[in-house]
Amino acid sequence: MADHMELFDDIYAAFNRRDVPAVLRRMTPEVTWPKAFEGGTVSGRDEVAAYWQRQWTEIDPEVTPVGYATEPDGRVAVTVAQTVRDLDGKVLDEATVTHVYRLDGDLVAAMEIR
Repeated sequence: MADHMELFDDIYAAFNRRDVPAVLRRMTPEVTWPKAFEGGTVSGRDEVAAYWQRQWTEIDPEVTPVGYATEPDGRVAVTVAQTVRDLDGKVLDEATVTHVYRLDGDLVAAMEIR
């Protein structure tokens, strides 16, 4: 679990810095990703990057890991404190959510939000 904690700490820190290439390097080329802001899912690194770029033109999300667990099927559940702001900095939503990841080796192959 310690290896996964470091992996996801790095991923979330890069996401919060908007360092898209650093996050995408931690994903499989055919990653499946939820579009929480729009609904549905995207597939592949390019679609994930495009989704985030659209999202960031309207909102400013920040997610910070606060807990980790391994699911019975081997997936990794990361509990995050999530703050969503508008582009002027006003808080629109604060919540604790769980992101569940399927890994392929050390790369993220899929994520879902609970």
